[in-house]
Amino acid sequence: MSFAKRPFTARRWFRSSLFAAAAGACAAGLVISSAAQAAEAGKIGLDLPLLTSPFWQSYNNYLPKYAKDMGVDILAPVNSNGDPVQQITDMNNLLNLGARGIVVGPLDSAAISRALEGAAARNVPVVAVDVAPTQGKVAMVVRADNRAYGEKACKYIGEHVKSGKVVQIMGDLASVNGRDRSEAFRACLKGYPGLALLEIPASWKGDVAATALDSLLTANPDVKGIYMQAGGVYLSPTLQTLRRKQMLFPAGDAKHVVIVSNDGIPQEFDAIRRGDIDATVSQPADSYAKYGLFYIKAALAGQTFKPGPTDHGSNIIQLAPGVLEDQLPAPLVTRSNVDDKALWGNTVK
Repeated sequence: MSFAKRPFTARRWFRSSLFAAAAGACAAGLVISSAAQAAEAGKIGLDLPLLTSPFWQSYNNYLPKYAKDMGVDILAPVNSNGDPVQQITDMNNLLNLGARGIVVGPLDSAAISRALEGAAARNVPVVAVDVAPTQGKVAMVVRADNRAYGEKACKYIGEHVKSGKVVQIMGDLASVNGRDRSEAFRACLKGYPGLALLEIPASWKGDVAATALDSLLTANPDVKGIYMQAGGVYLSPTLQTLRRKQMLFPAGDAKHVVIVSNDGIPQEFDAIRRGDIDATVSQPADSYAKYGLFYIKAALAGQTFKPGPTDHGSNIIQLAPGVLEDQLPAPLVTRSNVDDKALWGNTVK
C-alpha cells in the first residue's frame, strides 16, 4: 500500500519548526542542567532535620559563617522537615548532585542507616550532628552528652522541689536523643523519693505537647515541676498552656512551677530572666555547625581521630567499634549565668 505525499504547507512548516525549537530547547536544558550539576559537584552537602525550631534555625545560620572561615565549599542546605523518609531522599539527592561529603542531623537513629549505606557505596564520608545513628558508617558524631541533659534537669528540679508531681515532656523515642534524655531523667528521679513522675511522649512536636499537657494538668493541677526536652518546640506551647490554666507564676512565688528546658535558645534565656522558667541546658548550636564542618573537612583530608580529650574542651568517646562521638560541652544556664556573653544564645541577633 502506498501513501500519497501531503503538500508541505505553511502550517506543516510552522509545526515542524516548533518541534525543532522545542527539541533544541530540551537539549539546551539538558546541557544547562548538566552544567549546573557539574558546578555543584565537589561541594559539601548539608541536611537539616527541620527548621521549625529556633535551635535549628540558629544552627542553619552558623553554617555559612563557619564554612567561609574554614574555606569549605557548601551546597545550599536542604530541610527534611521532620520526615525521616524525606531525609533519606534528600541525602540521595545530595549524592546525585555530586556532594563529596555530607553533614546531616539525623531524624531517626535507625532509619538514617539506609542513607548512610548509600553514601558509603559512593565513598562519600558523612558526619552526623546532634543525633547518633544506631547503625551505619559515619566519620564522626558531633553531639553533646544527652544523658547529662536529663541528669542536669533532674538534679535541678530535685533540689528545688521537695515533693510532688513532676512532668517530663519527652522527645521522639525513635531518636537516641529522646531515649537518652528520657532514660537519664527517669533513672535520676529515683533518687528523689518525694517526687512522682508523669510523662508526655511528644515526638518533638509542640502541638502534641500542648494538647497532652493541657489534659494532664486538668487531671493533675498540683504539678510542681516540668522538664521540657526541647525548648525550641516545647517552650511556647508549655508557657501558653500554663498561662491558660492560670498556673504560670514567676520564680520565687510559692505557686511557681519549676521548669527546666534543653536547647539554650534566646527565647529560653528571656524566659529565665522573666522568671517563667528556671534553667536550660545550652545545646551548642554554634559548635555543632563548626565541628560538623571541621570533621567533614578532616575526613576528606584523610584524618582520623582517637578517643580522648580534644583541644576544644570536649571529649571523644567510642560509641561502638569504629564509631566515635565528640561530646561537646553543654552547660546548665540559670538566672546566675544567663547573661554570660560566652553562651551562643546571647550572640544571636
